[in-house]
Amino acid sequence: MDDFTPQQVARGRALRQAQVPWLLAGRLAALALSLLLGLTPAGAGLVTAAGGLFGGSRTAEVLAGAAALVLLGQLLGLPFGARVRVVRARYGLVTQGWGGWAVDALRGLGLTLLLGLPLAAGLYALTGWSVQGWWLPAAGAAALLTVALSFLHPLLFEPLFNRFTPMPDGLLRDALLALAARDGIPVGQVLVADASRRTTALNAYVSGLGATRRIVAYDTLLEAAEPREVELVVAHELGHVKHRDVLTGTALGAVGAAAAVCLLGLLLSWQPLLSAAGATDAADPRSLPLLAACAALIGAVSGPAQCAVSRRIETRADRHALELTADPDQFIAMQRRLAVTNVSDVDPPRLLELLFATHPSAVRRIAAARAWQHA
Repeated sequence: MDDFTPQQVARGRALRQAQVPWLLAGRLAALALSLLLGLTPAGAGLVTAAGGLFGGSRTAEVLAGAAALVLLGQLLGLPFGARVRVVRARYGLVTQGWGGWAVDALRGLGLTLLLGLPLAAGLYALTGWSVQGWWLPAAGAAALLTVALSFLHPLLFEPLFNRFTPMPDGLLRDALLALAARDGIPVGQVLVADASRRTTALNAYVSGLGATRRIVAYDTLLEAAEPREVELVVAHELGHVKHRDVLTGTALGAVGAAAAVCLLGLLLSWQPLLSAAGATDAADPRSLPLLAACAALIGAVSGPAQCAVSRRIETRADRHALELTADPDQFIAMQRRLAVTNVSDVDPPRLLELLFATHPSAVRRIAAARAWQHA
């Protein structure tokens, strides 16, 4: 804690105390809505009513019911998201107007529908093919889709929310490419994301697989940080590539998606659950809300374990950055800058960290850097 002034510590803690209740309330409200619709006949009624607006066929019920569930979830999340935005704006972290925020929300909704409706149609085509064995091909399809989305994300989805421009030729670009070359990692491009349209937060990342791999730096990072600090941030991100975290994460995500589908297949074969949801079997479109509720519950239960794995991966990437640059002092300076500019709670309550944090706290990262330095 000696690395931060009392004012900096208090400011990060105040932001955490102001926004976390709204973030948690949003998550709980979304889960409660999913369970209400999935474990009572209310969800079945929603699917039937939505499908009736488009002719009442089985296909209409699947597509309209899935769209209705997505829209309800998005509408429920809006006030919580808006409140978090107000809090973050109060701390100078938001630069985007409400109009831009609304456009982003509509983009996110459109993307969810674009992906979700074909998935729902395909899934219920499989349940219609076999009420008992649908989950087996669905599990394989879920694994393949996870891999495909990982590869396509930087090419198709990232440009929907940010504009990317090549980093101009110069010392920093040369240094970043040299850093990647020294690490033995081929990088196709070094890009700058126009994050300042939305936020003052600092970040950089390495995305893509194979030919799509590129280093991406927020324009806010380039404006606020020293060049050497930018190198340290990128060195951390290169650590993820060096240790194949993207490939491993994609593989684990594919396995996890397949396992989740298998579990969903087991749950949707349990008659008491189907009866509570007002559905006859897994092929009945009225089982859609039950399917969504079970998926939401699986996600909530597995969240802390996923966060624990993420923190270990981030710790390893920090160590890689230290080994690659041999510059612990600048690493510590970089952690200070990130924490202060992003108004982070540098030492949050341990329970919150264990349940929700994907990265170690700033205090823990700095302590680990000092331990590496002394070793």
